[in-house]
Amino acid sequence: MSGQKIHERYGGVVPELASRAHQGNILPVIDSALEIAGVKKEMLDAIAFTQGPGLLGSLLVGVSFAKGFALALDKPLIAIDHLSAHLAAHFITGPTPKFPFLCLLVSGGHTLLVKMESVTRHEIIGRTTDDAAGEAFDKAAKVLGLPYPGGPLIDKYGAGGNPYAYPFPEPSIPGLDFSFSGLKTSFLYFIRDNVAREADFIQNHLPDICASYQRRIVEYLLHRLEKASEEYNISEIGIAGGVAANSYLRKKLQEKAMEKNWNIHIPAFEYCTDNAAMVAMAAHFKYLDKDFAGQDVAAYARGL
Repeated sequence: MSGQKIHERYGGVVPELASRAHQGNILPVIDSALEIAGVKKEMLDAIAFTQGPGLLGSLLVGVSFAKGFALALDKPLIAIDHLSAHLAAHFITGPTPKFPFLCLLVSGGHTLLVKMESVTRHEIIGRTTDDAAGEAFDKAAKVLGLPYPGGPLIDKYGAGGNPYAYPFPEPSIPGLDFSFSGLKTSFLYFIRDNVAREADFIQNHLPDICASYQRRIVEYLLHRLEKASEEYNISEIGIAGGVAANSYLRKKLQEKAMEKNWNIHIPAFEYCTDNAAMVAMAAHFKYLDKDFAGQDVAAYARGL
């Protein structure tokens, strides 16, 4: 119902423009949502909002509106962690996972391995020590001269390329944590050195470049997921977050599931990227637990 295409011209999200867009769009979007759903505001059971993590300016718009809306309607207020909402996306439609459930949460700003005991109880068993997988995709796309957001374009062009055309090193750090900074640096030097030898290297080999880089990221993610599955003896496996919409990741997860006899769960595309449905789903379970927030609740930029 509302977008922020203005960021495309800057090659990334501009926080000030994002918060201004939130402020200008929040009322029309909520009015439209209620109208389309055929629901009057008085019929709402509670008011849920994303508390964080994210851009603080944009979060403050949502938190402030939710507080006022809940106060005016005398309804409970439910604060939702953005990443917990991604985990809850698996429960929007069936079949739903059984617990314990192991989820790889990959997005533009986060890469986590999460062991879930229930929708509202989970433990982070692995996280990125620097950059996120989605950022690794977007930064590489920028090096290639692709428009923002570049991650989906690497997926698109990579579909027509050879994923084994160029080798990229797999990051190596102990435990179940992730690191993508070294891979990003190696990609930058790879492009720099090849363009120095062949001016049109990117244009002439774009599908193979995208396919090879994408394969390295996806294999790295799945190697860590496989390691976690073995360590915790969990075969209920899922992915969530914006990068979970990547077609190569979804394909390779399905192949790994057949190899390892995993029972896998992949949200529909529309529930992978940021969406209101996942926030509502997370709020549903907190509502059942009567886990409500007070009017003193504050937004936070970093979480989980």
